[in-house]
Amino acid sequence: MGMQHNQGLNLGAMTGASAADARRGKRLERLIELGIALSAERDHDRLMERILLEAKDLTNADGGTLYLRTEDDTLRFTILRNDTLNTAMGGTTGKDIPFPPLPMTLPDGAPNHNNVCTHAALTGTSINIVDAYEAEGFDFSGTKRFDEGTGYRSKSFLTIPLKNFGGSVIGVLQLINARDDDDKVIPFTDEVQPLVEALASQAAVAIDNQQLMAAQRDLLDSFIKVIADAIDSKSPYTGGHCRRVPMIAELLAEAACKETDGPFADFDLDDDQRQELHLGAWLHDCGKVTTPEYVVDKATKLETIYDRIHEVRTRFEVLRRDAEIALWKGIAEGGDEAALRAEFEKTVAALEEDWAFIAETNIGGEFTTDERKARVKEIGARTWTRHFDRTVGLSWEESKRLEDVPPPPPPATERLLEDRPDHKVGIYDKGEIYNLCVGRGTLTDEERKVINDHIVVTQQMLARLPFPKHLKRVPQIAGNHHEKMDGTGYPNGLKADEMDVTERIMCIADIFEALTAADRPYKTPKTLSECVKILNFMRKDGHIDAGLFELFLRSGAYKDYAEVCLLPEQIDDVDLSQYLTQVDAAE
Repeated sequence: MGMQHNQGLNLGAMTGASAADARRGKRLERLIELGIALSAERDHDRLMERILLEAKDLTNADGGTLYLRTEDDTLRFTILRNDTLNTAMGGTTGKDIPFPPLPMTLPDGAPNHNNVCTHAALTGTSINIVDAYEAEGFDFSGTKRFDEGTGYRSKSFLTIPLKNFGGSVIGVLQLINARDDDDKVIPFTDEVQPLVEALASQAAVAIDNQQLMAAQRDLLDSFIKVIADAIDSKSPYTGGHCRRVPMIAELLAEAACKETDGPFADFDLDDDQRQELHLGAWLHDCGKVTTPEYVVDKATKLETIYDRIHEVRTRFEVLRRDAEIALWKGIAEGGDEAALRAEFEKTVAALEEDWAFIAETNIGGEFTTDERKARVKEIGARTWTRHFDRTVGLSWEESKRLEDVPPPPPPATERLLEDRPDHKVGIYDKGEIYNLCVGRGTLTDEERKVINDHIVVTQQMLARLPFPKHLKRVPQIAGNHHEKMDGTGYPNGLKADEMDVTERIMCIADIFEALTAADRPYKTPKTLSECVKILNFMRKDGHIDAGLFELFLRSGAYKDYAEVCLLPEQIDDVDLSQYLTQVDAAE
């Protein structure tokens, strides 16, 4: 009998041991799976939630809290769960945790060892408390007050520091009230604590990796904004352009993502693709850092670093003064005063008329016809006398330009307007007649090429950057915004089917910002309806994507942007029925 009884006991012990081993095996297997899952999770909120929920599940804890250490050295509540109280805060719940962060130091500056969580963070050690109401060395008065207000009973606590690769504590995981199979509160066992510590270690690595990735994203984002600021320092309105284009692009991309039918029903952007568009939009004009600001900002035809119209006006002043001197000289020599005065007034009237024409032509506000060009040359053929040497007081570079064709010594007769050899500097031609005869706008062909070439420089700059795989398309998004759907754009003459949706979005964003901008020195601000009308002409000409144009209007993205970035007097009503094939969708 005794032997049979002992055999029964041994069999029972073996069975119990096997069951315990099986549980441990499953927990270890689960721990390995969690490590893999945590390292793959890229969403911050989901990662935080999973760490806490898996720790609760591993220990069958009733509740728990995950804290992250902040830069100002506090422990911030990140995720909070309690099954009995049906409490879920932080993370994907969208509910803010109302509790203030735990200070790591006391008011006198001493380390805060009173709180169990801050103590774990300060010492880097785990703390297993069987019953908070009987624990010594820690202040659980706040816990007790919470229990009094809720009727809850906080008992067993397991507090684990989260340490990164370098051994620094980046957070704290705290579990409350472990439960047995009958939901009775029990202490956290010595068997389960190492498993939670292993999970905490894996969690710390995952959190640290996410924080490092976030820091890299922030660094890259800040870097591209520094580039925009650098452009801003050269040309304030271009810097504004660099900041505003991303707003339009992201508004239009978001509208496309929301489409459930039509050409963009299948279009969507994940987090990486959104970042790709964000970076591409911010960097789309980075090549302009190499573009001379006087070209970018050229508000009049004669403007370089300053507006040379003032030099021309001074020559008109000289001619008028010469005429006045001739008047008084003629009178002093006994000439016919009435005839002399009539001749003087005729000369002054002609000068004033010619000056008004040249000044108006300098603005570049209307197309310069062949007749107007001929008159510029006719006026420029007038002569005046220079009495001072124009080869002195110059930089060595400008002096060198005069060596091949030196100006005659004074007194010298010169034309009122000239295209001189020394006006040609590198690829630029600063000739006065040449610039005043620009057909449209203020830029010469050479200057327009320099402006256009900024996109080539942008592509070259970005091609040299080692973008990671998920951002490989940043150079295309940034560098193709001057392409046109019909293949007539630059620099590569791409057609619509050769560009991604995000690239086509950039084309519209760049144009619409330029049309609506109120800070351009060379044009007055246009109303919203005028800008949409021009954009529609570009749609008809095949320059922009027709579907995106309609979506831009139908979604109201154009108006959302206008309300933020346009002047109140620019915002007027836009008759969408002129432009949309499905007006009802926009109403």
